[in-house]
Amino acid sequence: MIKSITGTKDILPADIAKWQYLEELLRETFRLFNYKEIRTPVFEETALFIRGIGEETDIVGKEMYTFKDRSETSLTLKPEMTAPVVRSYIEHSLGAQQPLTKLFYISPMFRQERPQAGRLRQFNQFGAEAIGSRSPLLDTEMIQLAYGILKSLGLNNLTVKINSLGTPETRETYKKLLKNYLEDKKSLLSEDSRRRFDTNILRIFDSKIESDQTIIKDAPKLIEHLDDESKQDFEVVKNQLSKAGIPFQIDTALVRGLDYYTKLTFEIDSGSVGAQTALCGGGRYDLLIETLGGKAAPATGFAAGIERILLACENEKSLNIPDQSIDVYLIRVDSGLEDKIAEFASVLRTQNISCDYDYLNRSVKAQMREANKMNTKYVLFVGGDEYKKELLKLKDMSSGVEEIIALSEFNTLYAKLK
Repeated sequence: MIKSITGTKDILPADIAKWQYLEELLRETFRLFNYKEIRTPVFEETALFIRGIGEETDIVGKEMYTFKDRSETSLTLKPEMTAPVVRSYIEHSLGAQQPLTKLFYISPMFRQERPQAGRLRQFNQFGAEAIGSRSPLLDTEMIQLAYGILKSLGLNNLTVKINSLGTPETRETYKKLLKNYLEDKKSLLSEDSRRRFDTNILRIFDSKIESDQTIIKDAPKLIEHLDDESKQDFEVVKNQLSKAGIPFQIDTALVRGLDYYTKLTFEIDSGSVGAQTALCGGGRYDLLIETLGGKAAPATGFAAGIERILLACENEKSLNIPDQSIDVYLIRVDSGLEDKIAEFASVLRTQNISCDYDYLNRSVKAQMREANKMNTKYVLFVGGDEYKKELLKLKDMSSGVEEIIALSEFNTLYAKLK
């Protein structure tokens, strides 16, 4: 038997209501903040992610699904969405159409990493990107958006972490300080951290290895070496979050896993999903548009993992979604009425009344069992003595009340069944 690929997952009908509920909530929330949806191709040229994310990141170095097409062009299934959105923004000159471009997405992503709870090789994210403004108020809006969505889902076990990475210039100065601090400790670092020492030293803060964390615990803090503008912007974000009633903590080790971040970076963690605690993260990336060949433009954004969020909802039992149901199930009491049942069903569907009926020639008892499985609101019996008298019997499945409807008054059912 052929099974799904390791690290991928079917979303079955029993679970789809949760996804639909979340997607509807997302679209309504983004509408309130005036974000427009964008959809980009599933694969892009590999160079987009190497230039956009950074060659020394784990995503580019270890996790991308990359292949060559028949023309020998290197393509990659998208592992994240910011670079594709920026590519589209540049290619279609969206900045010329509107000085501030606010976009959101809901999309599958692909990373070849070890599958575990809340982390798959094909996974889904939603997120937002705002391109065209340096305002720290827009950074705050990103956190408000993400936090508001998670709270709307009933999640309570949340921690908002913020940090500032400053400008590239102040970051380079800080890297020298960090290098000096770690120089005589380099041999004690893990293999990955020793490599990052030479290629991207800030990424050492991302290490999950306890011995690495012990070593960097007393390292100089980037946030203590910020330029004046980054300090001021960070203060604005903190003040606005306090005014909005969003609790937060400053995490000086929060550098995120992508190279394009500048100034604010943030993460929202949950204590309800096990080892992989981050539900979403983001920050400012003022240099990415220019790096990818566009006219320089400041930008900020975030991304959130849908599977991980739904896992948190499940663990906190925060979603109360009604079982899926149909309005009416038509039961054939006598044989020979199949065509009439099909006709009734067609009429009901034209009136936006959801319905179904038996295609397997089963007994009335079996049809009733099927109606119960479908959580139908009403059952309409067609046949028996009533039908010989041009009557139909309608049963309310929640109350058990039955009533007789004349065939000539079939259209009176529409209002009742809706």
